[in-house]
Amino acid sequence: MLTAKPLQILTHIHHGFFTREGGVSKGIYASLNCGHGSNDRRDAVTENRARVAQKLSAEADKLVTLYQIHSAEVVEVTEPWAPGEAPQADGMVTTTPGIALGILTADCAPVLFVDKKARVIGAAHAGWKGAIGGVLEATIEAMIRLGATRSDIAAAIGPCISKDAYEVGPEFCAHFIEEESENSRWFEPSEKADHFMFNLPGYVSARLETGGIGTVVTLGNCTYQDEKRFFSYRRATHRSEIDYGRQISAIMLRP
Repeated sequence: MLTAKPLQILTHIHHGFFTREGGVSKGIYASLNCGHGSNDRRDAVTENRARVAQKLSAEADKLVTLYQIHSAEVVEVTEPWAPGEAPQADGMVTTTPGIALGILTADCAPVLFVDKKARVIGAAHAGWKGAIGGVLEATIEAMIRLGATRSDIAAAIGPCISKDAYEVGPEFCAHFIEEESENSRWFEPSEKADHFMFNLPGYVSARLETGGIGTVVTLGNCTYQDEKRFFSYRRATHRSEIDYGRQISAIMLRP
């Protein structure tokens, strides 16, 4: 489990960016696969999630994850739900102690939020679609509606695919530049003609900073390059593997 220092020093939360290590899953899912959406054994995923909850000092049934759809939808969580009943959204906020907000990723950026003074937390799944669509800003606004103060919010960007591993085509780059001309700074030419390397963590960080919150940190771990510690959708695709695991990042208000 990795932690972010600006969050680690706060006494009213538990948080962690979990790796793929320390679970019971086998094969391509080895070992801490927390994604019920994968084709892994359900009992293995349940046990893995229980281990994550225990590490966070949470009850196993109070670790919640979303049916992630790469959107800007954000939900307020007041009570946990069963895995099969998860709402379709990509951000969560809560003021309820003991509920762990979990984000599942395998290259997209998990972002954990906390108000350093108020008891308000949030979590967001920021792939490129969600990030450009506004999921980060929507999560911040949802926290403010619950009593958070923008300048007191700290956000930590967890392990995701790095610029050195994220090659994209010309249409992808054009889409970002059409949205905002300054987005060109997140692309560098790749070795392949008319293709680019996209800096997802840099883009996510910039969106957060533009949002005016108090603290933004990036862990800097690359999910694609570090196979020992992280699942990667893109790496699995390049190898023509039939499926892939998901690591989890979670935050909880201490009771």
